[in-house]
Amino acid sequence: MQKSRAGNFARIGHQPPVGMAMAWLLTDGSVLAQSGATWSNWYRYVPDAKGNYSNGTWSQVASLQAGYGPLYFAADVLADGRLAISGGEYNSPGNGYDLQLTNQGSVYDPIKNAWTPISHPKKWSYIGDSPSTVLPNGNMLVGDKLHNWDAYLNPKTLAWKRVGDAGKSDFNAEEGWTLLPDGTILTADVENAPNSEIYNPATGQWKSAGSTIVDLHSPSPYGCLMYGPGLCYYPPGEIGPSILRPDGTVFYTGSYSTSGPGHTAIYNTASGKWTVGPDFPNGDEAGDSYATLEPSGNVLVFGVSGTVYEWNGSTLTQVNGITYAGPPLLLPSGQVMVLSYSSVTLYTPTGQPQASWLPTIKNVSKTLTRGQTYKITGTQFNGFGQAMSYGDENENATNYPLVRITNNATGNVFYAHTHDHSTMGVATGTLPVSTNFDVPAKMDTGASKLVVIANGIASKPAKVTIK
Repeated sequence: MQKSRAGNFARIGHQPPVGMAMAWLLTDGSVLAQSGATWSNWYRYVPDAKGNYSNGTWSQVASLQAGYGPLYFAADVLADGRLAISGGEYNSPGNGYDLQLTNQGSVYDPIKNAWTPISHPKKWSYIGDSPSTVLPNGNMLVGDKLHNWDAYLNPKTLAWKRVGDAGKSDFNAEEGWTLLPDGTILTADVENAPNSEIYNPATGQWKSAGSTIVDLHSPSPYGCLMYGPGLCYYPPGEIGPSILRPDGTVFYTGSYSTSGPGHTAIYNTASGKWTVGPDFPNGDEAGDSYATLEPSGNVLVFGVSGTVYEWNGSTLTQVNGITYAGPPLLLPSGQVMVLSYSSVTLYTPTGQPQASWLPTIKNVSKTLTRGQTYKITGTQFNGFGQAMSYGDENENATNYPLVRITNNATGNVFYAHTHDHSTMGVATGTLPVSTNFDVPAKMDTGASKLVVIANGIASKPAKVTIK
């Protein structure tokens, strides 16, 4: 097997006080991470004054409400800049790693540093580790793990609404969702593999997207898993992550199969057709693992063996110098933060995005006052895909705009908190889009450069003056 050219892989200078279970990129460029030791505890990581993520600092932030400390749950950064989480395969305090499938939830406000408990959709007694995504209109769609039910969270009211789910061929358990450019959602079935399906939020209906040709799911080694008052959950198996690339294809990865290594498949959003991709080498697979879209358009896939692979559209090759130690997160710098229960590292990939992939700034005030809010308009503020993927739950997509301002004289870097994006869609092309951003109250004044970043890809700078 040919090995790919490796980027740089190194530990960050200041390690977290505890091991981290999962992380999300907030719209001010900071990282919000969940403690792997106490699941209700959370930490925030900010880069240094020059915007360097290898030398940032950690601080503990607000903890979740009493009685809610989930592991493996639905989660999404909302268009208003908050993080919403729902459910949990396990919950602490409680029975530790005994199956919980809790239906609790909460929303974190990074400005107020506070969690607000949220309810659950009516009659959803259990949510657990369910798939979710933010729709282009900003609503957070969640699929009930144990049924084919769907519901969305209204971020303004924090109220749930059941929506149509007609046509779903199996339940949502262990499936991952990929948001497509037309606002629909692609999933590869786990129980009914190798069938795939597409959900249309406008009609509330699912329809088959055809066979993935190769079986991407692994058979479950379990029978009845007990939860609740003597209830049984029969796991249908596992599947790997899927990533929408700038060329309009979705690279789907599989778990181990009865015939050998994990398979892969490619879905073409233009033709609606599936083709077979390469198998993982050395018997490897990506079931219940992660994938990341690099700024170059290549896909990093984290094999369960600890080996990391790169898909460039034609070949799946091993990446030297990086190992899978825990969940990754794509940063505004284009680097990939890799967390684990023992250390946090940064991977700096090689390759550059094509010029046509960059966000473009069409209109922004040339003079910005500290502490004030402004609107910025342009194109491609949400990237070409969600850029992050897991086999099912643990969603930490980064398809939203960030604003970074660099002072010309000092070289200091400041991220403005962005919010109320005009869309959460992907691959928006020439469609005019916008977001609001809050100029930091204590940033350096004077001549500066401002860029919009989506999925680690920065626009050309606009000249601004900070007052």
